[in-house]
Amino acid sequence: MISSFAFALLVQAPVGGRSTLLPFVFQVVAIFAIFYFVMIRPQQRQRKQHEERLKNLKRGDEVVTAGGIVGKVVHIAETKGDAKAALEDRITIKSDESRLIVERGRIARVLTPEVESTASTVAASK
Repeated sequence: MISSFAFALLVQAPVGGRSTLLPFVFQVVAIFAIFYFVMIRPQQRQRKQHEERLKNLKRGDEVVTAGGIVGKVVHIAETKGDAKAALEDRITIKSDESRLIVERGRIARVLTPEVESTASTVAASK
């Protein structure tokens, strides 16, 4: 008695010396390519855009911190050093009547007039 699994393996045995490894390798490469172009690459692009927005931050920009606090940038105290040190720059934001000091790396979003105008255009079209 041959089990059904062993029988399935015998049926798929290579014919004429061809290897069944090549289609498997092709499938693995195809799956990796799909993951790269659908998930990894867009995420890297979004991260680079966010870092660029943080680097170009200036007085008067409206920001949202990781904690959800919305405020306008009042002062930027930059430190000298590499890119990692730039994320630790201290930024003073004004939210209503309060002034807060946050690290540049803790800013989740930079709200610029272009972003707000496109958001209002999208909302108006719905």
